[in-house]
Order: sequence, then structure tokens, then C-alpha cells
Amino acid sequence: MRIILQEPVEHLGNIGDTVTVADGYARNYLLPTGRAIIANESNVKYVQHHLRGLEKKRLRHQAQGEALRDRLQTLTLEFERKVGEQGKLFGSVTVMDIAEQLQEKDIEIDRRKIELPEAIKSTGDFKALIKVQMGIVAEVKVVVVGDQDDVVLEADAAEETPLEEAAATESEVEAVAESDDSAETVEA
Repeated sequence: MRIILQEPVEHLGNIGDTVTVADGYARNYLLPTGRAIIANESNVKYVQHHLRGLEKKRLRHQAQGEALRDRLQTLTLEFERKVGEQGKLFGSVTVMDIAEQLQEKDIEIDRRKIELPEAIKSTGDFKALIKVQMGIVAEVKVVVVGDQDDVVLEADAAEETPLEEAAATESEVEAVAESDDSAETVEA
């Protein structure tokens, strides 16, 4: 089916492009969502007549995408996760986690538009790629740090061990001193 795009559609084209797609794709997705119209004679004349308006719409849409890209690239998303030995995470940071944190910052991004070049399974700095629009990709910095409670608990455990040993040593010294005192009283 030949259609005329009313909005940019990834892997198809931009506003005003006439393309041929599968009938089901056009009838079930592109036409009902208003992303395209059927390319008949009247619609072709309509698009040619309103091409300037469509071009303004395309430029406005592109400017909004570039503004969102600039906003995303200034963000640093920080995740605090439980870690094991050598900074390995229990689990990982996923695109769902990134989408949720973006939503908390009032940025609506579909999780399917977020791409991780590598799996995030350890602490450190990473990058996530977000497809804002066709041809516009934002790079967001993702920082993963260890859970502070785990670090504190491990530090407390490390500190308790020398203190417990010192307490044990003091009690041993007191026990030896008491036995020396009792030995002296028996001799007298």
C-alpha cells in the first residue's frame, strides 16, 4: 500500500515522503495513529499544497528532538546497588531502571528507545544511548556506586574485629593478674 507519511517514522522516512508498506502495517498501525494517509490523487494534491506547513512541522519536531537530546546529555543518572567482591553487582542496571529514573526527572522515554552498549554489572561509569527521534541520539552518563550500607557494615565488621581482640586480650590480662593475686594470698 502506498502511503504519505504525516510524521517521521523510523526506517521508513520523514514527513511528506511517499512510501510503500505492507497493507496490514498501514491499516493497523500507520493510518489509525495518524502517522500516515493513503496516497490517492486527492491526498497527493493535498500534501503538495500543504508541503510548506508539513516542512515547518518537520522542523519544529526536529528542534524539539534536539532540545530533548541536549537536555538528556547534561544528565548523569546515578544508581546505588548492592555489590559483592571486586565491585560486582548483585543483578544489573537495566534499561527499565534508566527509564524509571528518567521518568522521575519528568522525561518520558520509551524503554525500547534506550540502548546499552554493554551490560552494566559492576560499579563505575557507563554510557546509555537514547534514540530521541530518527537521526537524533542522546548519550547519557550512567554512574553505578556501591550501596553505602554495605560499605558501612563491612567497615564496622573490620573495625569490630581488632576491638574484640583487644577486649579479649584485656580480659586475659585481668584473669592472669587475678590468678597471680590469688596465688600470692595462698602462699602467705
